[in-house]
Parts: sequence; C-alpha cells; structure tokens
Amino acid sequence: MHSPSLSTWRLRRPLPFARRAAVAATTTSSSSLPSTWREIQGSDDWRGLIDPLNPLLRSELVRYGEFVAACYDAFDLDVTSKRHLSCKYGKATILTAAGIGSCGYDVTKYIYATPDVPFPAGIAGPRWIGYVAVASDEEARRLGRRDVVVTFRGTATAAEWIANLMSSLTPARLDPSDPRPDVKVESGFLNLYTSYDTTSKFSQRSCRDQLLKELSRIIKKYTNEEMSITLAGHSMGSALALLLAYDVAELGLNVSRRRNSGKTPVTVYSFGGPRVGNAGFKARCEELGVKVLRVANARDPVTKLPGVLLNESFRVLGGRYGYAHVGVELPLDFFNMKDPACVHDLETYIRLLKCPHQKDRRGFLGKNKFDAWPWQDAAMQVGSMVQSLGF
Repeated sequence: MHSPSLSTWRLRRPLPFARRAAVAATTTSSSSLPSTWREIQGSDDWRGLIDPLNPLLRSELVRYGEFVAACYDAFDLDVTSKRHLSCKYGKATILTAAGIGSCGYDVTKYIYATPDVPFPAGIAGPRWIGYVAVASDEEARRLGRRDVVVTFRGTATAAEWIANLMSSLTPARLDPSDPRPDVKVESGFLNLYTSYDTTSKFSQRSCRDQLLKELSRIIKKYTNEEMSITLAGHSMGSALALLLAYDVAELGLNVSRRRNSGKTPVTVYSFGGPRVGNAGFKARCEELGVKVLRVANARDPVTKLPGVLLNESFRVLGGRYGYAHVGVELPLDFFNMKDPACVHDLETYIRLLKCPHQKDRRGFLGKNKFDAWPWQDAAMQVGSMVQSLGF
C-alpha cells in the first residue's frame, strides 16, 4: 500500500464544507436533548446508542466534529504571515469564518502549546492549538445545560510530529498531592501539554495552565447551573483532550459546589485519536468517571499508535505493560486508493458520520466486524513518516 509522505499527513486539513446546513440539521433533530443529554454525553457508556448509531448522538458527533474542524480552518501555516502558527481570526469572528457562526457558542479563550523538543532556531515556541467556547443562554436552554467545549486540532507541524513520536510511557503526576506512579501516559503528549515558553508573545503559560485557569473561571461563573464539560479533538488533539479530561477529574475541578448536585460530566469526543496511556491510566479515567467516545477508522494507523511494537511485545502479558485505549469505540471503515491520506482526514470522518448508509468498505462496522490493520502495517506507516523526517 502506498504510504503518504509526512507533508501530506501533517498539512492535510479539512476545508470548510456546508457547515451551516449541518448546524441547522442538528438543531432540528435535538428537540429531546434537554431530557437525554446525559445519556448522549455517555452517562451509561453509550449503551444502546452505538449499534445502530442513535440519530441524536450522530448529530452531536457531527456538531462537535465541526468545532474541531474550525481549528484547522483557522490555523495559520503561512510562514510569511504575522500570525504564523497562530489563529487567523479573532475570538469574535473565528466561528463565523469557519462557517458555524450560528452554533450558539462564544469563544472565550485561545490555547497555545509548546513542543519542548530540539529544533532549528526560529521554529520552536508556542503555537495555537485550539480554543474554549461556552454555550450562550439560548443555546444552553436548547441543550438542557450550560456546555463548555474545548477543541484541539491535530498535528500540523514537524515539531509536533517529533513530540508525538517520543512514544515512551512516563508517570503523569498531574496531582502533586497524589502522584499515582502507576498512572502513565505517553511522554510526547504530556510534554506538549505541560511545556511552556517564558519568552513567548502569545502565552508564557503551559497549555495545561491556560486550560485549567480558564475552566476554573467558567465553572465558578456558572456554578449554580447544570453544566457539561465537552472536550473534542482530532489525532494529536484527541490525546490532549483526554489528558485534560483526566486532569480536570483528578483535580476535582468538575466537583460541583452545589449541595447534592454531584459531578459535572466530563466527556471526550475523539476523532482518529491515538492511545494516550497505560492500563493504569485507563483504569483511573474509568474510576474518575471520564467518558470517552472514540470515532476510529479501521484503516487509520494513527489509532494504533503509540506503542505499536511495545504492545505487540507485551501481548503475552495481557497488555498490562503497554498502551491501552480509553472509552467506547465507534468503528468506521473507509479507504480511498486514490487518496490514502483520507484514512486519517477529519473531513472524511465527519462526512461519513453525516452519510452513514454506505456499505462494504466505506461505512459503519458492526461490533463483531471490526477488522483493524495488524500491528505490522501500522508500524510500516509510522516508519514512512519517520523516514520523511530525515532521521
């Protein structure tokens, strides 16, 4: 099988496509959201909603996928631009520019991340990774709660690919009062989440610090309302979304201050996401009540990463020492011989969610029909990307 070059993988990004129509369709089909939003957000681990895919859940997946797609549309990769590696638009106009201005959310914060890896001078430093948005009063009434959404784009620069390919497990230790050394995550993702640059003109705080500060502010502002925290990402962005979800739950930021109101639900919608941590990380996320729905293409090698060789080596030990996916999987299956890079393309993921009634190799897979690529094929895909880097 032809392997796409690194430039194809890292620069391929979805173009705006009929998003206003998608938002309108979602609004029409969501009349029951106020009474069912907790189930749609995974309170019962999406039992009975996956196979067949519930129409309301489908529309919500498309809606959150469009939020993530906006990150790609807005990310400035023009090296001659003053906004290079930042966002092309201001917070007040980004959603309109991306074609989802009628979504009913207000962007409150831009988020920057710093890959802490050796790189040529002038290329290192923070780059825009996503945004935080909050449902308006009108949208909150439609949804049945005040939704806070954090979205992350996927890998788009070589420095991010290098950080991603570190592929070694390290203790997360995000809660200093309870380090939990058995909870381990991939070092590259943790690095991107926690590194900072004190000389940056965009943000001198780590991705983590920016997010925790903004979420704490929003949670305090709406403490007397029902809320949901929804984290959505594609590829590398899915890994950051899951790290943030774990962090929020581990620190107890989602524990409501209202008497007898329990915890604010924390849900991750992952599109083409890689593995993030070990079995200890998975177990702890489940214990904390973090809900994760992974939309995964069977032909997408990124969903088999990291730890392809590590997991195969430890398969005889029951996977206790390798990487483990978290949450519930919604399996897809699509491939285009003329465009192999589409297997990981967010636009293709969303398009298939919109049009699910395709058969054979371009449609949904039943629970017992998931035929993922063997680890050797995924390893070959990774090898081609590393080779493109010149290592």
